[in-house]
Amino acid sequence: MGLSNAFDISVSAIKTERLHMEVIASNIANMNSTKTVNGGPYVRKTLMYSETPLSFSETLDRAQERRNNNLGGVQASVIEDRSTNMQKVYNPGHPHADEGGYVTLPNVSLPTEMADMVYTSKLYEANIAVLNTTKKMGQDTLQIQ
Repeated sequence: MGLSNAFDISVSAIKTERLHMEVIASNIANMNSTKTVNGGPYVRKTLMYSETPLSFSETLDRAQERRNNNLGGVQASVIEDRSTNMQKVYNPGHPHADEGGYVTLPNVSLPTEMADMVYTSKLYEANIAVLNTTKKMGQDTLQIQ
């Protein structure tokens, strides 16, 4: 594995963590949205991480060189978290209340989002450190005489 592969892996992780931070920001911004374009309350979004699949040419190159290191980057897809039930609050004066006077609130929890934000920012910083270390290794290699 060359340094360029390490750069690519680090960059994919940095982009994924940036996307995760955007999803967290969206969740926090919409934590009181009782009506969306689809008609219902906002549904919390989460990320599903997966390894970036290797292209055919990369797989062929690795097979020809008999390498076992299937090192790739990371990718993420945004999914809706419907695992938790929406909370219903009695508020008959609310414009989005049902006929019983209950308003369905989004399934976003501020403490959960804040904990995710701290964790994501630490992962982002760690990937920046890996990128900088890889860059330093490349620079040090060029300095060898």
